[in-house]
Amino acid sequence: MPTAAAAMNELAFYTLAGAPRSPRDLIDEVKAAETLGIGACFISERFNIKEAATLSGAVGAISERIGIATAATNHNTRHPTVTAAYATTMHFLTGGRFSLGLGRGMDRMFDAMGVARIKTRDLEDFVKLMRRLWNGETVMNHESSLGKFPALRLDSAFREHIPVTFTAFGPNSLEFGGRYCDAVVLHTFFTDETTARCVQAVKSAAEKAGRDPRSVRVWSCFATIGDHIPEPVRLKKTVGRIATYLQAYGDLMVRTNNWDPAVLKRFREDPLVSNFPGAIDQIATTAQLEHIGTLIPEAWLAPAAKGSPEQCVAAVCKQFDLGCDGVILHGASPTDLEPVVNEYATTRDGSKFADLPANPGGLRTSI
Repeated sequence: MPTAAAAMNELAFYTLAGAPRSPRDLIDEVKAAETLGIGACFISERFNIKEAATLSGAVGAISERIGIATAATNHNTRHPTVTAAYATTMHFLTGGRFSLGLGRGMDRMFDAMGVARIKTRDLEDFVKLMRRLWNGETVMNHESSLGKFPALRLDSAFREHIPVTFTAFGPNSLEFGGRYCDAVVLHTFFTDETTARCVQAVKSAAEKAGRDPRSVRVWSCFATIGDHIPEPVRLKKTVGRIATYLQAYGDLMVRTNNWDPAVLKRFREDPLVSNFPGAIDQIATTAQLEHIGTLIPEAWLAPAAKGSPEQCVAAVCKQFDLGCDGVILHGASPTDLEPVVNEYATTRDGSKFADLPANPGGLRTSI
């Protein structure tokens, strides 16, 4: 087995990217990531074979140093005590490497599940409640936007700080992240202008709340699909991925990036897209993706690391120049990322990131 590289806590990856064959794939992925020196593993959640609590435990059990965060799970799908206990279990299992990552989710999914849609006020109430429980409080007769709970308690001996990560998109979410959270994850395919603006929104919100802006880590979620990856796979992870976002929340993507809504309208009205029976990135054929690719401007696909390892690294480094504290190399497994990560390791200035802990929401040691 190769010797593990030094940890680069400014880099992360998503385990089980896309539609994995089996959740057991994460075992080899996490081991490979630690060997490469990737600092953190992010876990997305889909209600099939990607339930976040189970995957978190698996990553924690097979890893030694890598940071772990959900990005994201939704607080309304579990009882508050269950989520709080999940976080403390992961916190103790990993020696403090875990960050509970939350997101607003999609209203259509919540409507179908019969659970309440998530509002910013709910998120504020939830984070405050989690921190009380992690601090050993017994919360009696709690009543808030989350509901009514006669008694909530974990362990009166707890005095634990568990970082909270938030996946943010619109202005309210970004400001919430800056005010209340320890880290914020931005969305994929954000333009440079959007990324810089979002970083500033988070940092400004933190400062207005009386916090040190450097105490809130902002992660770029940056599609990293080098030319060494086969073309059909690159097509799936670029065209397929952004097309799926446009299916789910295209108006928000277009509004956030100041893109032309007429292009989105043409995309939605295309017969293949309008009649597509599911998520494009999961079930579209290569031929279908090639057609869909003609509907999406190259400028919309440009915010990504593409080309040679050197070109990918240059694109990744630019995310730091835009103000991001970390970069999630999105859409590829550690094996796929190996040429890019190895190239990055040869040129990085480690002194810039020496104060970053493994926990992706952890506080810089220099603060």
